[in-house]
Amino acid sequence: MTLQSSAARRHGAVTVAITSGKGGVGKTSLAVNLAAALRAMGQRIGILDADFGLGSVDVMLGLAPAAHLGAVLNGECAMGDVVVDGPAGIRIVAAGSGIRALTTLGAPQWDRLVDGLRELGASLDFLLVDTSPGIGDHVIDVVRLADRVIVVTGNEPTSLVDAYAMVKLLLSASAHREIGIVVNAAQDADEGQRVFRQLESATRRFLGRPIRYYGCIERDPAVSEAVFSQTPLVMDRPDAAASRAYRRLALRVVNWPSRGPAVDLADRRSASAPAPLPAMSAGTGVSRCA
Repeated sequence: MTLQSSAARRHGAVTVAITSGKGGVGKTSLAVNLAAALRAMGQRIGILDADFGLGSVDVMLGLAPAAHLGAVLNGECAMGDVVVDGPAGIRIVAAGSGIRALTTLGAPQWDRLVDGLRELGASLDFLLVDTSPGIGDHVIDVVRLADRVIVVTGNEPTSLVDAYAMVKLLLSASAHREIGIVVNAAQDADEGQRVFRQLESATRRFLGRPIRYYGCIERDPAVSEAVFSQTPLVMDRPDAAASRAYRRLALRVVNWPSRGPAVDLADRRSASAPAPLPAMSAGTGVSRCA
């Protein structure tokens, strides 16, 4: 696989990888609602479902694409041939579902993915890449193709441990990368800060690097209701607590300095297995849930 620097690759969109160490933390729901919130701000938005073989973005939005990302990776068609319009004109590239061949990609397929990202991003302001959960090599490689990364975590101990493992691997691949953390399904702003402080304390102590708090999404039953209705919550229930949180996150994304890449990702370095997350203390203060 040929990995190029972000500055060399990006011709339009800022590419944002949305990832998590653990499944079931609401990563895809966050990607969909962040996209809808950014679209409402007038941004040109796309979502590429990079959960190879088990994609769900199209299902979450009630779409039935005729072709998916696998056709692009296998050289059967160009990226533009598989793009469909989602709600409010969000451009969607669906991943395959239950296609085992997509879980292991060779060098030609990775090169087609890089070319496809460039093609798709040329006419967008932001391209959100919804990765597979977990810390497999292909997940790290997908994240390294992006300009920015958001790591989604919950408040459970297992979710924190897995988020720490993801942060460690990302920093091992690129020591100066900015890692943005979003705490999903937090009881309130105080819990969101507390969860982040635990993760930040361990990261500073054992990895010697800071991470950045991008905010929290409050626990809201309307989120699950929107999933069943296959409509982004920020469109279906704009006044819901979680909708307001998604919009705050979107505002942060739009206001990223220069809206360019946070780090050059040209070098790929192997990472050792992550250490167990130690007992974590409070840590320095951070801003309120934003």
